Amino acid sequence: MATYLAEILAAHRARAADDPRLLGHLIEMTRALPAPRSFAAAVAAPGLSVIAEIKRRSPSKGALAPYLVPAVLAKHYAEGGAAALSVLTDERFFGGSADDLGQARAAVELPVLRKDFVVSATDVADARLMGADAVLLIVAALDDQELRDFHDLAGELHLAALVEVHDEAEVSRALQAGARLIGVNQRDLVSFAVDPERAKRVAAEIPPGVLSVAESGIRGPDDARALADAGFDAVLVGEHLVTSEDPAAALAALVHACS
Repeated sequence: MATYLAEILAAHRARAADDPRLLGHLIEMTRALPAPRSFAAAVAAPGLSVIAEIKRRSPSKGALAPYLVPAVLAKHYAEGGAAALSVLTDERFFGGSADDLGQARAAVELPVLRKDFVVSATDVADARLMGADAVLLIVAALDDQELRDFHDLAGELHLAALVEVHDEAEVSRALQAGARLIGVNQRDLVSFAVDPERAKRVAAEIPPGVLSVAESGIRGPDDARALADAGFDAVLVGEHLVTSEDPAAALAALVHACS
């Protein structure tokens, strides 16, 4: 039986294989863009930073906030004290788009992560071209050469690279690729089930000097406080916020829990 991750990656790799664009041309197009906002500085700010996610749906939960308005939600997040935004740009599985990212970024001054399944160098260049300040690299989706190459390209394009891991072995692979910003996803990308203890367990393998972000399964201030105590610099929160009646207040509660 195909897993969520296998199905998503197959679709993205098929799309990448059919992409006729030349990487060199895309890279040249990025040269005229203004400098990105510093995503790493937002994560490294004192206290526990909150990366607030704009997410319409998920493969496992279905619709979460299908009619959200990216600019409006981004402003609510800024009001609540978000350090940065994460915007889903996968359309088929998550209902997102590059337009969602552009609208959200234009509405606020926060740095923005392109949240998607990067499988090619053109995906990295596209993140820069659509206005992202950071790109997500999922260790479980890439081989070691791809991980190194995409991480290096992100640096060349002045993008931060949030390198996502799920276990201790993946932390080692991320570090070997040069990662200085590691996200620990508590959601198993095979089953999409959340293990609320995963981030605390894996955090012990992230060395001092490497910024760390806990992702998925953060349901309120108690979870945020526990992850701050485990040594994380930031949490990335999506479902809890987009399904809240008052996203700004829900976010402010997370921020104040660790201030």
